[in-house]
Amino acid sequence: MNADFVFEAPANPTTLDGIRKDVFLDRYSLKNEEGKPLEEYPEQMWKRVAWGISQQEKPALRKVWEEKFYKAMSGFKFVPAGRILSGAGTPYQVTYYNCYVIPSPKDSRGGIMENITMTVEIQARGGGVGVNLSSLRPRGSRVKKVNGTSSGPVNWAALYSTANHDVIQQGGSRRGALMIMINDWHPDVEEFITVKQDLTKIPGANLSVCVSDAFMDAVKTDADWNLVFPDNSYYKYDEEWDGDLDKWKEKDYPVIVHKTIKARDLWNLIGEAAWKSAEPGVVFIDRYNKLSNTWYFEKIIATNPCGEQGLGAWGVCNLGHLNLPAFINDGNVDYKLLAEHASIATRFLDNVVDANYYFYDENKKAQLNIRRTGLGTLGLADALIKMKLKYGSPESLEVIEKIYSTIRNAAYTTSALLAKEKGSFGGFKKDKYLKGVFIQKLPEEIRKLIANHGIRNAIILTQAPTGTISLLAGVSSGIEPVYEFSYKRNDRTGEHIVNHPLYDEWLKEHPSEKIPDYFVSASALTPEDHVKVQAMIQNLTDSSISKTVNAPNSHTLEDVKKLYQLAYELGCKGVTYFRDGSRTGVLSKVDEKPASAQGSGEARPIVTERPLRVDGATYRIPTPLGVAFITVNQDPQGNPFEVFITIGKAGSEVAALAEALGRMISTTLRFGNHKPPIERAREIMEQLRGIGGGRSVGFGPNKIRSLPDAVARAISLHFGFGSDKQDSVNGVSLQVGTSVAVLDPTPIPAAEPQFLQPMTKAGDICPSCGSSALVYEEGCAKCHVCGHSEC
Repeated sequence: MNADFVFEAPANPTTLDGIRKDVFLDRYSLKNEEGKPLEEYPEQMWKRVAWGISQQEKPALRKVWEEKFYKAMSGFKFVPAGRILSGAGTPYQVTYYNCYVIPSPKDSRGGIMENITMTVEIQARGGGVGVNLSSLRPRGSRVKKVNGTSSGPVNWAALYSTANHDVIQQGGSRRGALMIMINDWHPDVEEFITVKQDLTKIPGANLSVCVSDAFMDAVKTDADWNLVFPDNSYYKYDEEWDGDLDKWKEKDYPVIVHKTIKARDLWNLIGEAAWKSAEPGVVFIDRYNKLSNTWYFEKIIATNPCGEQGLGAWGVCNLGHLNLPAFINDGNVDYKLLAEHASIATRFLDNVVDANYYFYDENKKAQLNIRRTGLGTLGLADALIKMKLKYGSPESLEVIEKIYSTIRNAAYTTSALLAKEKGSFGGFKKDKYLKGVFIQKLPEEIRKLIANHGIRNAIILTQAPTGTISLLAGVSSGIEPVYEFSYKRNDRTGEHIVNHPLYDEWLKEHPSEKIPDYFVSASALTPEDHVKVQAMIQNLTDSSISKTVNAPNSHTLEDVKKLYQLAYELGCKGVTYFRDGSRTGVLSKVDEKPASAQGSGEARPIVTERPLRVDGATYRIPTPLGVAFITVNQDPQGNPFEVFITIGKAGSEVAALAEALGRMISTTLRFGNHKPPIERAREIMEQLRGIGGGRSVGFGPNKIRSLPDAVARAISLHFGFGSDKQDSVNGVSLQVGTSVAVLDPTPIPAAEPQFLQPMTKAGDICPSCGSSALVYEEGCAKCHVCGHSEC
């Protein structure tokens, strides 16, 4: 890396510590060829980014705007998206865009593979991709050229997932992000809705159903709903079918009704699937199109992976965020300062449109015709806490309305004045644009500015996930409530309880007082509170919102349906729902057998005592949770005897679970019953094999879906069960070492009970650091300990 791109730090730079420092150095600091950070302080990053983005101004204005952009970013008041922070002002040809939607694939093998190639190319450069697979013929349809039948879009979705989840790793820090959608009229929509109730299926993508207004009307009236698809034998099919059913019908081309169901049954199926597995999401696609400022020339077909941007084919969007707590002074919002920064941020993001490197000409053409930007916010929950307002309360909604009205008005005013200075977006048609539903709600003076000067950006606002950049800025994520105010963190000194900064500050100042109600976590709010906040902000946002509606485990199927209906009635464009505990796996029912009568006189099985010495081997196997060392031992007679599993840091949740799994397997092997030990080992292997979680590693026969799946592989390899006689997993030779386990005469002490502070809640296990801190918010998963993000 050329040292010319590294700016000097000021005399008193911002000093970051803990996770903020880790995120900055790992994700956003400029690196040399060896990956060593060249920027030690945020000021160096801000200077680089400000310089890079200001180069799109006229030469005489570059220094002026470089200074303004730098001041806006200083103190994290304005935080551009991560792609911009890491790439702007560098010599690299990288994308600054987070959001992409590609065209639906042509309904052929070649068309699908070309579409997957687009997905991989975009993800390899750091973009997240959305695709609608409604263009693919349903399962069982005839394929004339090969005299066979189609496997359907759900089966093809698995291939997209594999390409994304198992191949792409963006910047060495996260997997690619992918959204797959299907329309409510598609004959395979039921299969699509239920596929992820098996959490091993399509792990590399988010799924959402595109729901139409016609469908919602049918739900309301309990009407029938036809599942249809074009007649693929029609001579125009190969040439003209692109997934747009309305366009196909307008031309009076033939359509086949594959099935008729009750709309409510399909609606109930969506709710039940979301209740069980948190997917699919719901996108009200007609609302996207009817409310879009580009309604007269762009057909929105899908959203990006996190759902904050509904886009047409080849659509893109860049993102930036105003840090709301930075505008709170003495418990009040400084609306003037907020408006000033919204204005500067709008110009900044417009410059990004021209500064970006476009690796597909189609993206460039689409973006220059729209100049779509995504100005949003982060830290809403923290801002409300600073104002002593409970998230979701009527008082908070009043303030939220004023905050987002201020941002909207400043951004639209600036874009209209930019049009006077630089010209309007390519697709601007004054009469049509001013008829847009969202534009009609703008203050009259802004609409007059647009009528007189045009507008630079067709669409300006969004509310995107801010996983790692909110950690960098040290505030709450996006528009989400605080997930929990205390969490566990493991480091080299042990396990610690870490408090949210504002909560920690309050505890120190009020050690013996009752916690105020404005310290309310995501899980303590009602799902309706979540939706009301989302709807309020959606009303003031021209694009869409990435937000997770968190619900308690006790939330019922009927509650889910009511919640979705509420979101639709309040004007939301989509819903991402997460019920606590719904992603931990789906249990199979165990057939109950009558217990044996007591006192039957049968000999009771006993646990075989452990001899002084047992022999075995240790297998090193990569898993989704990190590398596992699995020791399989047998007794002197060669019988399977015990299993030890080591993974993660000592004292971590994953290490404890691994130890527990090993102990349970060992006890089962040593517990006498009618089956010989080798058969018990085979049964254990069969039960564990194929268990999947939210992610996997490896390919094909070498794929490891979970830690239990890895244990099954080790047992199978050790005893030569089935085909598992190879000595490699994931293309890497297994490190197998013989082990001699000697009896330790010291009894294992009982574990001491562990107590967590109130308000502490464990999340899922993070694949990067192994901590139980992976939570679902903003339609995304992120770790509060290490900053790992899946969006």
